[in-house]
Amino acid sequence: MCGIVAAVAQRPVWPILIEGLRRLEYRGYDSAGLAVLDPAGGLSSARAVGKVQALCDQIGEEGLAGFSGIAHTRWATHGVPAERNAHPHIASKRVAVVHNGIIENHAALREQMVAEGRIFSSDTDTEVIAHLLDHYLVAGQTPQKAFELTLDRLHGAFALAILIKDVPNQIFVARQGSPLVIGVGIGELFAASDALALLPVTQRFIYLCEGDRAILSCDHLEVTDRTGQIVARAIVESAQRADSAGRGGYKHFMLKEIHEQPRAIADTLEGRISEGRVLPAAFGVNAEAVFKTIKRIQIVACGTSYHAGMVARYWFEDILRLPAAVEVSSEFHYRNPVLEEGTLLVMLSQSGETADTLAALRMVRVRSPQMPILAICNAPESSLVRESDLVLMTHAGPEISVASTKAFSTQLVALALLMLSIGRIRAILSEQDERRIVAGLEKIPNLARDALQHDEAIMALAERLVDKQHALFLGRGVMFPIALEGALKLKEISYIHAEGYPAGELKHGPLALIDENMPVITIAPQNDLLDKLKSNMSEVAARGAELFVFADERSGLRTEARLHVLPVTSHVGRISAPIIFNLPLQLLAYHVAVLKGTDVDQPRNLAKSVTVE
Repeated sequence: MCGIVAAVAQRPVWPILIEGLRRLEYRGYDSAGLAVLDPAGGLSSARAVGKVQALCDQIGEEGLAGFSGIAHTRWATHGVPAERNAHPHIASKRVAVVHNGIIENHAALREQMVAEGRIFSSDTDTEVIAHLLDHYLVAGQTPQKAFELTLDRLHGAFALAILIKDVPNQIFVARQGSPLVIGVGIGELFAASDALALLPVTQRFIYLCEGDRAILSCDHLEVTDRTGQIVARAIVESAQRADSAGRGGYKHFMLKEIHEQPRAIADTLEGRISEGRVLPAAFGVNAEAVFKTIKRIQIVACGTSYHAGMVARYWFEDILRLPAAVEVSSEFHYRNPVLEEGTLLVMLSQSGETADTLAALRMVRVRSPQMPILAICNAPESSLVRESDLVLMTHAGPEISVASTKAFSTQLVALALLMLSIGRIRAILSEQDERRIVAGLEKIPNLARDALQHDEAIMALAERLVDKQHALFLGRGVMFPIALEGALKLKEISYIHAEGYPAGELKHGPLALIDENMPVITIAPQNDLLDKLKSNMSEVAARGAELFVFADERSGLRTEARLHVLPVTSHVGRISAPIIFNLPLQLLAYHVAVLKGTDVDQPRNLAKSVTVE
């Protein structure tokens, strides 16, 4: 969601701030702004509703002079998208604040500040921080002490970057519940909510821990923990390149990332399998001891990652006969779950900073500190990775488009590796079965390439869907989560209302929606449920629905009036089928969105990394 960039240097910082904001546009936002401390000692700022380009147009080619500054892209939580609600927020022309997260006690703090005579110009929770810090400065506190006292009063989640006029060569930052990274340059320091924003100026990063606070100046960095003790945090060399977030000739990031999936899947497998087996160290040196004790699996995730977990539940129970449950992070966190001994908690997150998933992890840490936690993630320096016992990185590479594509595919491959590893260690899978499944996994990159060759046929289907208001996705068994995922992709980027259902549930309600105006997208692999699925298709066809079927070439289904059949493949098995059949659904959603003219990479109201509850 919201993006933070900050810099203190021996050169004008506004170009660094603007470039950082541009590189964070993928996160989703409704306004942008920046503030710098100018050479004369004053605060200069600019804010604009809309894209970063609108902010650039406002400040012009000369920019804002100053060697220290902060910038922000805002995604509305408190207050409508408007210039008055855009960050930075400034109090008394002395304090400027940018903030990610939610201050839960902002109403009480605002009431106190208003009683003091302070005038608020926004509807946000963030402006409270600026006034509170300024309150302590007026009371005679030093800038550092005022910063500390302010943080001690805040309840909720926040990542902060603050400018104080009295100390023009310093930036104050803090993180609690929202990610923040410090970039280390030569004679200059930076901060951002994502290292991607800073790759043009540095590849050396310090990932602040929960509760950390820091003061940045050109020649000095001081980090303290939540107790006020000065701490040393390691500098990490990032392997990402500054050009890694380019579109590479594709019209949209989403299309690029869809076509990157064969390579991403191969990267997830690389170094994890050999000679028909999953390598023992794939999940870390302690994994074998942990897996020996596992009696059940609890998967916790949000959105697309939740659908990946639903697929894996079928594998764990069908192949390993191991009980598995999947739950949305926000529900798991708040419903007081039973945490049984012998459970492996598996947390799925592309960014590793998803607020609800992290909250669920921390709840388990308090209530059941001995429960092993495995993170499957794409961000090696993320909070989820640092706070888990075991980790498997998906190696999907940067995913910029808000609509997740390759993260889903690589999470499924990672979950298959987990299933195989537990199966071997628990002696549930025979060596022959493991080799057979691993051989199937090794074929997936080529199968994915083949599945992505249907672009022209999928575009033709998209043209028949573009004017629809609703769509129904049907699948049976392991394809039910794929139906959910296909519906999610269509709704989030094309704004067509879409729902995924188990095909066997038609008679229990959804059949009432079926008429000639309701397109039904069906996923039809060659498996033991195909005949039942064909019966379900007959039910909707008899009621006038237009059917779009993504089928196995051996299914016997052929295109006819109001039945459009796209043969996807004929070489998939239980593990590869959901991965491969999902790919044309991603392309379908993409082409419908392009035809409708929506913002494919940054759909309205959505953000890439959901770092607040």
